[in-house]
Amino acid sequence: MTTPALPIQVLLVEDDPGDELMTREAFEDNKIRNTLHVVRDGEEALDFLYRANQYTEAPRPDLILLDLNLPKYDGRQVLERIKSDEDLAHIPVVVLTTSSAEEDILRSYKLHANAYVTKPVDLHQFIAAVRQIDDFFVTVVKLPKTI
Repeated sequence: MTTPALPIQVLLVEDDPGDELMTREAFEDNKIRNTLHVVRDGEEALDFLYRANQYTEAPRPDLILLDLNLPKYDGRQVLERIKSDEDLAHIPVVVLTTSSAEEDILRSYKLHANAYVTKPVDLHQFIAAVRQIDDFFVTVVKLPKTI
C-alpha cells in the first residue's frame, strides 16, 4: 500500500489569465491538494523566489511551472536565474508554454529546464497535461525537501 504523497508548493509563473484559470481548474478537478501560488511576470517570479517586496513570507516552491513569454523578465531569463543560483537550482522547473519552436525547446534544456511541455489549446487536453505534470512530480519523482 502506498502512502499518499504530501502536498507540495507549486509556483505558476503565467501572465495569461485564461491559462491560469485552466491550471487552477486542473488542480481542482484532479482534487490536487498541492498549494498553487501564481505570479504574473518574471519580476514577480524572482521576488517570490527571493522573498522580496510583497513576497517576504512566500514559501519555497517544490515545483515551478514557467511560461516563456512573460512581461518584464521573460521565462528564459527567469529560468537562467533559477538554475544559476545554488539555493534555487534544485527546484524542478517545467516550462509550460505555447511555443513549440525548436530553438525555445533547445534553449530551455540548455538552461537546465527539467521538462518542456507545449500547452495544448483544447481545455480538456490542457487540464490532462497539467494533471500529468503534477502526477509525475508528486507521485513518481522524489523531490528534495524544501529548504
